[in-house]
Amino acid sequence: MSNESNLSLKSCASSQRLAYAREILRLESEAVQQLIGKIDSDFELALDTILKIPTGGRVIVSGMGKAGFIAMKISATLASTGVPSFFLHPAEAVHGDLGRYSADDVALLLSNSGETSEILRILPNIKVMGCPIISITSSKVSSLAKHSDIIIETGVLVEAGPLGLAPTTSTTAMLALGDALSMCVLKERNLSREKFAFFHPGGNLGRSLMLVSEIMRKDEEHCIVAETMIAKDVLQKITSTSGRPGAASIVDAKGYLCGVFTDGDLRRCLKNDENFLQAPISEVMGRGPKTVNTDALAEEAIRIMKQYQIDQVIVVDSEKKPVGMVDIQDFVRTRF
Repeated sequence: MSNESNLSLKSCASSQRLAYAREILRLESEAVQQLIGKIDSDFELALDTILKIPTGGRVIVSGMGKAGFIAMKISATLASTGVPSFFLHPAEAVHGDLGRYSADDVALLLSNSGETSEILRILPNIKVMGCPIISITSSKVSSLAKHSDIIIETGVLVEAGPLGLAPTTSTTAMLALGDALSMCVLKERNLSREKFAFFHPGGNLGRSLMLVSEIMRKDEEHCIVAETMIAKDVLQKITSTSGRPGAASIVDAKGYLCGVFTDGDLRRCLKNDENFLQAPISEVMGRGPKTVNTDALAEEAIRIMKQYQIDQVIVVDSEKKPVGMVDIQDFVRTRF
């Protein structure tokens, strides 16, 4: 067989493989689309039940096999919204871990068939404890559904793949419903980006949600001087300040921020008037300095620096008094 024939066969085989991969994605996307019509009063009741969990209550999520992995993810997403939640393996539950449940908890149980034996075995005990049971399952006539207080139905889905057996579309549907439920909880709780940051202190997400108060220079690292101080003394104060900041916050007699003196201001003064060193800093400082509040995200400080092409942003409290300074080098130091 010629090289051209071999290349043609390989190209044909490659096209078929890619076409099949696209077909899998199409089937899974159709499964998610089908769920839109399933969002009804039961979903809303599940949402209200989670939102009204008493103080100390948790959402305990369980599932077996592949559904168990989806349950872990849903639990983790709920926890990221500030809802106390953990995953409980149903097989471990029947060997002593049912004691983790309390009457204030909500049980969220996942089973595509609704007939998973490990899930069904823990139902009686959960009911005795008085926990509301929310199930995510394919049919409202399944055993799990019959013993649930709230049923979020996925509908019967054809699994993608050559055998139609491996959990694919069913787990995708469960995951999508779990995300929808969690994000509705997040919206209803009106969680701000700052509060959300509290639950995500690590990784890229944590850095993007970091507050300026976490990285700003403060106390002995923040150079604050009075507007009456002469420029020469201000420069000495900046130099002697711990951490060697590139700027000083200038305050009036009442401690309110009235200006800033930066390396850029120094260069401008050297160019325009070499005798500026004996002048009060109020005569050569930059007025209208850019500021952020202590509860602002670090990303806001970066945005201001980029917009105005500056290296420092002053952090102020609710009275507009300077309490810190964010320098561009601080983002390098924290690997932002």
